[in-house]
Amino acid sequence: MSLFKEAQHAYLNRVTRRHFLKSAGAGLGAIAFSALGAAPAPVGPHFAPKAKRVIFLHMAGGPSSLELFDYKPELSRLDGQDCPESLLEGKRFAFIRGIPKMLGPQATFQQYGESGAWVSNHMPHLTQVVDQIAFLKAMYTDEFNHAPAQLLVHSGSPRLGRPSMGSWVTYGLGSENENLPAFVVLLSGGVAPDAGASVYGSGFLPTVYQGVQCRTKGDPVLFLGDPDGIPRHLRRRSIDAINAINEQQYEEVGDPEILTRISQYEMAFRMQTSVPEAMDISHEPDYIHELYGTEPGETAFSNNCLLARRLVERGVRFVQLFHWGWDSHGAGESEALNGGFLKRCKETDQGVAALIKDLDQRGLLEETLVIWGGEFGRTPMLENRSGSDNPYVGRDHHSDVFTMWMAGGGIEGGITHGETDEIGYTAVGGRVHVHDLQATILHLLGFDHTRLTYPFQGRDFRLTDVHGHVVHQILG
Repeated sequence: MSLFKEAQHAYLNRVTRRHFLKSAGAGLGAIAFSALGAAPAPVGPHFAPKAKRVIFLHMAGGPSSLELFDYKPELSRLDGQDCPESLLEGKRFAFIRGIPKMLGPQATFQQYGESGAWVSNHMPHLTQVVDQIAFLKAMYTDEFNHAPAQLLVHSGSPRLGRPSMGSWVTYGLGSENENLPAFVVLLSGGVAPDAGASVYGSGFLPTVYQGVQCRTKGDPVLFLGDPDGIPRHLRRRSIDAINAINEQQYEEVGDPEILTRISQYEMAFRMQTSVPEAMDISHEPDYIHELYGTEPGETAFSNNCLLARRLVERGVRFVQLFHWGWDSHGAGESEALNGGFLKRCKETDQGVAALIKDLDQRGLLEETLVIWGGEFGRTPMLENRSGSDNPYVGRDHHSDVFTMWMAGGGIEGGITHGETDEIGYTAVGGRVHVHDLQATILHLLGFDHTRLTYPFQGRDFRLTDVHGHVVHQILG
């Protein structure tokens, strides 16, 4: 090798990323392990936040706004008539074929509160808190199948691999309680979301930011407890030994995921005592159980709503509830507007209203942002794949318009933003895209959504990708 080549090789060796990290490992390790087990320092808000924490209530499957909040008397008049071809031209549907019939609202509506919000008879408890809610009645999305639409709502992209909203929030704000995960996920309805764990995964962010699923029945977190015959002091020694090996490996290669591994071991050890206490609702007073309609020990949405309050009360930053079963096609009783849909309403109505009341009475609602909604809406026409003799009725997926609502955390209560046409098929004002919703949530938490970024594969990524506008009209 020539002297020039030798010099070039020596120079390149000195400046390679691996060589730099290996050389700097001891220094970086000293910084990291000065607070061994702590999550990485949060980015911090860009301006003063109005909300400090989030509870996102996702009704997986796409609840029909036409049976809940979007009152359309004209649709009642058109019930049973052939759908005008103008509504079908150029449109894509998941299951509608040919010319379907129009389907009138399968509910009755009244106005409630000083705001005069329209709510159906399927949500009697929610009517008591409508003046604390801002309805977004002209939401829209780019996707009309469940998994991509759920991913878009929660990660900003219909494809796998992006961090979820909860991960972005914890990356930005960190945790208020070092003994509990910053991002907790609770499931009910018997089935996980169609997009699976990716809707609460950390994507390309460090895995310390991914959601931790907790269970309301049995061990709150699987495999968290010590094996039989292993006392706590011995578990402490084993974790210390494992982390010493991890620290040595980090100093050799500088992989930041090793720090995440150490942090997660430490968090798991602390969670062994903190999580069972936080997840135990049995000691709540009777009036709270009556308010929520809870039954300790069961896997139920109402239990999860109470748990959400307990978790944010203890400093958990982002609590994600998924309740499955809102996919009301009408192909059978379980997914019919005159069947399973009614059960889903009954399962969720009391818990949602109780959550808002309970947060409010404890002084938590002002700084807790509560979000309710699904991944898309439903069509005003009858889904027609099951034949004319089907006793059950349902609606197909509809991405052009649906309703979500928000409360607390800087939201102006008692207002409605956006409007749909006379049959609830298209928006006629105040359209809000999924990315606009995400931008608004981050804004309330103190972030400019265009500046909360993370470098990956050569460019800076963000939750809203290259889209999104804050919906200032609903801010208090």
